[in-house]
Amino acid sequence: MLELILSDEPDTLKMGAAIMHAINKIESDEVEIHLSGNLGAGKTTLVRGILQSTGWKGPVTSPSYTLCEEYEFDSQLFLHVDLYRISESEDVEILDLDRKITKQKIIFIEWPENLLASRTSHLIIELIHLDHKRQVRVKSGITEIESLIKAHYEQT
Repeated sequence: MLELILSDEPDTLKMGAAIMHAINKIESDEVEIHLSGNLGAGKTTLVRGILQSTGWKGPVTSPSYTLCEEYEFDSQLFLHVDLYRISESEDVEILDLDRKITKQKIIFIEWPENLLASRTSHLIIELIHLDHKRQVRVKSGITEIESLIKAHYEQT
C-alpha cells in the first residue's frame, strides 16, 4: 500500500496526474478505480487532476446529483460515478458501466461500498482528512502501479 500526505489542492491535482501516468503505463483496455473518503475529502479534485493531466480543459464536477459524468477523448472514455445516493441495484445497472466500447474505459466509483454487486477494481484510493491536509492511501493488485504513482508524484 502506498501512503502519502497531500498538503493542498495542487498536491491533490499532482497526485491525479501521477495516477494517470501509472494507468497509461499498464496499457489496459479498462481500468476501474474505487474512491473512498468522507464528503469533501477530495475525491472529485483527484479525478479533476487525472482528467487535466490528459488535456481536459472543461469543468470537472461532482456527479453527486447526476450519478455519472462522462468525459470523452479520441481514445478514452472516463466515467465518474457517485453512488452516495444509490440504494437499488437497478440504479447502477442504468449507468451501463459494463458497456462494450472500442476506446480505453476508465471508471471512477465514489462510494463503492454502496455497490450491491461485486466489481473488480484495479485501484482502491482512500482520502482521509488530517486537519488542513489529506492522507491518501492507494492499494492495487498490480504492484507496479503503486511504485509508478509514487515515482511520478515525487518527480513532479
